[in-house]
Parts: sequence; C-alpha cells; structure tokens
Amino acid sequence: MPGAARPRAGLVVLAALADVACVLALASGGLAAHTPGEGVVRLLYVAWPFAAGALVGWLVTRAWRRPWRLVPTGVVVWACAWALGVLLRVLTGQGVAPAFQLVSLSVLGVTMLGWRGVVALVDVLRPADRRRRERELSGR
Repeated sequence: MPGAARPRAGLVVLAALADVACVLALASGGLAAHTPGEGVVRLLYVAWPFAAGALVGWLVTRAWRRPWRLVPTGVVVWACAWALGVLLRVLTGQGVAPAFQLVSLSVLGVTMLGWRGVVALVDVLRPADRRRRERELSGR
C-alpha cells in the first residue's frame, strides 16, 4: 500500500523469531516424544527443513512489510514451512509418515497462525479500548 508506514525493525525481528520458535516447538515436541535427550544438533537437524520453508514463505510474501498479518502472510508462511519442510525431509531421507505430516501441518498451523491471530485480536480490541479510556478520562 503506497504511503503505508514500515514496521520497526525490532518488530520484524520479533515476528521472525516467533516463526522460528514455532518451528523449534514442532521439532522439540517430536524429539521429546520419540527420541528424548538428543541435543541441540539433532533439534536443528529436524527443524531446518521447516525453517527453510518458512524463509521461502517470508520471501514470497515479503513478510518483513507486515509479518503479523494472518492473511496472506501467515497462511503462505505456514504453507511453505510445511510443504517445503516435508519435501526437504523426503529429499534428505528423513521420515515423513502420514501421521507426521498431519501433526506437523497442525502444529505449524496452530502456532504460526495462532500468534498472528492473537496479534490481530489485540489490534482489533485496542482502538475500542483506547476510545473507552478516553471517554472515561473526559467524564463522558
């Protein structure tokens, strides 16, 4: 949108870290369920395909402009993270059982769309809350 303000760099970094945290949550949950105590190297090995997919999603949507948008940014980042993550796992000989595909799709969806949904909800509620506070302060 022409003339739209650009988000502060700190908010963009925070949004990127939130997506990385979503990928790490998926990987750490899987490791904890199947091979606990594997360590950080194994965690990164499991996570990298999904992180690479999320990066592609960021590039496709130019997410740094509005990384907290649910649609299209969140949906595209989620779809890329999952689809490319599964594809990269296949290409690197990692497991992609149907149950894993459903779990990874669900976990990434709930987390990546979830944090964006919370931001959207806060953004929708904040102006009404601000107007209410202003009315209360003015005595109306």
